[in-house]
Amino acid sequence: MGGFFKSSIGRKVAMALSAFFLMFFLLQHFAINILSVFSPELFNEVSHFMGTNPLVQFALQPVLIFGVVFHFIMGFVLEIKNKNARKIAYVKNNGAANSSWMSRNMIYSGLAILAFIVLHFIDFWFPEINTKYIQGDWSGTIEGVEGFRYYEELTHKFVSPIRVGAYVLAFVFLALHLLHGFTAAFQSMGASTIRKKRLQSIGKAYSIIIPLGFIFIALYHHFNH
Repeated sequence: MGGFFKSSIGRKVAMALSAFFLMFFLLQHFAINILSVFSPELFNEVSHFMGTNPLVQFALQPVLIFGVVFHFIMGFVLEIKNKNARKIAYVKNNGAANSSWMSRNMIYSGLAILAFIVLHFIDFWFPEINTKYIQGDWSGTIEGVEGFRYYEELTHKFVSPIRVGAYVLAFVFLALHLLHGFTAAFQSMGASTIRKKRLQSIGKAYSIIIPLGFIFIALYHHFNH
């Protein structure tokens, strides 16, 4: 296993697998959050189920956190490993002519997304951990609010235009990151040239629709609070 991660191919495959996992989670996260626009009651019910289900809390959540940390660490490792190779390649060839701007700057979009994840944890995950594991309150309710608290907490976070602006900017960076990362992940897994064109179309749709959907959610709650 150690040899696998030491090889260039092994690192790229590991990076691709973690990317697939995170893209699946992103789709699932969006499917739940979009419910807040169409049915606050259903959003509350699903959020409470996810927030109190033992399988989600004690199995899937740790795996997700590991996946996020692993993906970013592996991304930084690949960037460092490829940096010298890029310098040599750019001396021989025109780097801008042989690769897209996004492929050459994935590290920067990744850092922007990492900063957003920290903000998202501060806004939602840390308070949730405090409520459930420190205060011991798993009821999902809040004083003065009828029903579960999740919708109220979500909409409260999108009152500030500064926070909403940060979310929108982060999802723009996410779209740029995904536009290259989606296709690169399949290439690392050995996708053929014919499949590459199909995957590029699917990747473009996913990379635009999902971040745009999250932007819509943030703006919707900001202007309808």
